[in-house]
Amino acid sequence: MPRCAPLLWVLAATAPAGLSPAGPPPAAPAVSHGCLPTGNGYLRARIRGALNLDINWRNADIECDGGLRPDGSALRMSFAGPPHGDGRRLRLVFGVRAVHEGRAGRALPTNLTVILEGEEQVFATRGDEHCTVDELRQERLGALGGPLRTWRVVARGFCTSPASALNSNARILVTRFDFAGNAVFEDAPAPSAPELTSPQARRGPG
Repeated sequence: MPRCAPLLWVLAATAPAGLSPAGPPPAAPAVSHGCLPTGNGYLRARIRGALNLDINWRNADIECDGGLRPDGSALRMSFAGPPHGDGRRLRLVFGVRAVHEGRAGRALPTNLTVILEGEEQVFATRGDEHCTVDELRQERLGALGGPLRTWRVVARGFCTSPASALNSNARILVTRFDFAGNAVFEDAPAPSAPELTSPQARRGPG
């Protein structure tokens, strides 16, 4: 029984709108700006194993952000569920490889990390060969051009192998997932001009 108790808040976080677990009235929810300003962000996922969850998060319930990894090898998409008064919440992070700005993609290798914030528990596939984004498309948000460009990224996929806990033998399998969130693409910084010096300065003192 003690082992199951920490997961009750996760189940409550995934309950449909208007439903709440039995108990005292909940505290006022934390102010959230939602996922997308257009109101059409979401995350749906089916998780089995150490966690048994059917997630259906809507735009106003979640926080999301995304962008390329510093080395440009993958698009990182992060979704955090409704926060609780004690600071605990569930976060899913997808690392989707071979994504290019503005382009659609299919059969994209994906790394998945599931974090139980506030409980110091992390599940990870530890590689991008265990999950696949079946289909991905991008829709432009905001003004065109500029050094920072925002896209609505819509994707669906599944995992064929479980994600393992980093500090125990527990495992979970995300059998399917669908999401829509935002990704910001930024221009690479321009290379600095080489410093011009005289031939004598390059040789150093004689």
